[in-house]
Amino acid sequence: MVMVGFLQAQNCTNLVSSWRHPESRKDSTSADYYRTIGRVLEEGKFQVAFFDDRLAMPDLFNNDHAHTVQHGIRCVKMDPITVLTVMGMATSRLGLGATRSTTYYEPFDVARTFATLDLMTDGRAAWNVVTSMNDREAQNMGRDDHMEHDSRYDRADEFVEVVMGHWNSWKDDAVVQDRETGLFAHPEMVRRLDHNGKYFKSRGPFTVPRSKQGHPVLIQAGQSGRGKAFCSRWGELVFSGSPASLEHGREIYRELKDGAASFGRDPDHIKVAPSAYIITAATKMEAEDKMALVDTLATDEDALSLLSEAMNFDFGSKGIDEPFTDEELDSISGTQSMRDRVLRASGLRNPTPRDFVKFSHRARPNKPFVGGPKEIADGLEEWFTTGICDGFVIAATHVPGAYMDVVQHVIPELQRRGLYHKDYEGETLRENLGLPIPKAVW
Repeated sequence: MVMVGFLQAQNCTNLVSSWRHPESRKDSTSADYYRTIGRVLEEGKFQVAFFDDRLAMPDLFNNDHAHTVQHGIRCVKMDPITVLTVMGMATSRLGLGATRSTTYYEPFDVARTFATLDLMTDGRAAWNVVTSMNDREAQNMGRDDHMEHDSRYDRADEFVEVVMGHWNSWKDDAVVQDRETGLFAHPEMVRRLDHNGKYFKSRGPFTVPRSKQGHPVLIQAGQSGRGKAFCSRWGELVFSGSPASLEHGREIYRELKDGAASFGRDPDHIKVAPSAYIITAATKMEAEDKMALVDTLATDEDALSLLSEAMNFDFGSKGIDEPFTDEELDSISGTQSMRDRVLRASGLRNPTPRDFVKFSHRARPNKPFVGGPKEIADGLEEWFTTGICDGFVIAATHVPGAYMDVVQHVIPELQRRGLYHKDYEGETLRENLGLPIPKAVW
């Protein structure tokens, strides 16, 4: 069972109200905060600590950042690569994944950054490939508005081709460092890329040799039709979101595995992990009390702000009970899968902002697993053994306490049932995910 810790390099976890939790640490801008999280996840033998990211604070709602800053709605967003480096120095086996956008960076820069992280962490790095989602990110990065949805993925396909080309431009045994002959590396084992495509030009030669896992693991989370095709082509660890139902989860799982096979890939080499909030304690009653506290923390404004950010539409421009028009729904250029999920879950053709708050579960735990060790393990086991997933992306209600609860209460029960490893399989992230170490093939 793959376990991923879902993190943010900011004042809150993926649950925006988490900073208000009485047990949340207040030093989220300190190195010790992230070192502690890394050690907790490694104690629980999590394969990956993963950092989501955005390139703007959520200020589309009412076209203003005041509410975001006042209420701490993800107003702090530090660079996740820097934070991962700190976490990597405090751990030795935990995989380290971070987000970089294909829309606002250059392929050579991303290739070099993650290849360097991979070397500095002895083969534990992963790149979460995203296309970004809203106009505010575009404006922070020197553009007026965000690219159209499918065009972003077309560009992303070529972006990853260039990155992979650079990562494969050194043969695995190119470096010899023979002092006697003066040969540092075999020049015939290093090639120039000379890519000249529709969106990118990148010459090379690449400047970073390969790591012991070949190259970083590719993480992907696209859930629209175009996003799933991109996942199927490139994703090695795929975040599938929390499904509307168990059968819907099985459909997504089959679709992603079949999609990988359609690109000539081994379906076993794409690991599918939906997000899951786990609220647990020694007993079910204690866990339910914890859930009751979490329910008091979120506000509708949190949700409307995050919906505006994710969907690239100002939810403050409509009355809370004013239905969206067909034209407005069609114009959403951000996370279209979120729009589609709300339409499916609500059964409404023209939902209102209030319906989006209710059915998106934005800013609130979405179908959390709540209970003692047995109840949580029962739920995870059902998902894992009935064709829904290969593991889970664990979302935290507060940090580090929520992860500590999972490690203390849930992991031992999963291990007792033979569903979870008792130690890491190897030194690299690929070994610990059960993925092959790729060779550089020209």
